[in-house]
Amino acid sequence: MKYLLLALLGCFTACATVHHCEPADKLTTGTVQREIYLGMPASDVAAALGAPNIVSLDEMRDEVWVYDKISSQVEYSAQRGGVWLLIAGGGSESGYQRKSQRTLTIIVKFNKDKQVKDFTYHSSSF
Repeated sequence: MKYLLLALLGCFTACATVHHCEPADKLTTGTVQREIYLGMPASDVAAALGAPNIVSLDEMRDEVWVYDKISSQVEYSAQRGGVWLLIAGGGSESGYQRKSQRTLTIIVKFNKDKQVKDFTYHSSSF
């Protein structure tokens, strides 16, 4: 009887689960700040940041690389009351879902020698 009471008390406590969807691409503002510098060769930029989304020429006919990354995160938390499964044959579940998005835009400008002459970045989250 004592063990049955302990089992019921254990089932009474709610269990919670949280699921995160992590972005596959780990490009961050910190990566740009830590890795990119003026005079850096284009090949090293590609090694640090990967392939750009857009490659174009500016008004001086110098190459410009644009990285435009968007990541979404969904967090779901559920709580289930186990005691209802034992007493009433059913269960109850409550929880919440939270969604967020983050964007990171990086613009890298190169000189004629294919070295970084300027770069900028913008990050936002909502």
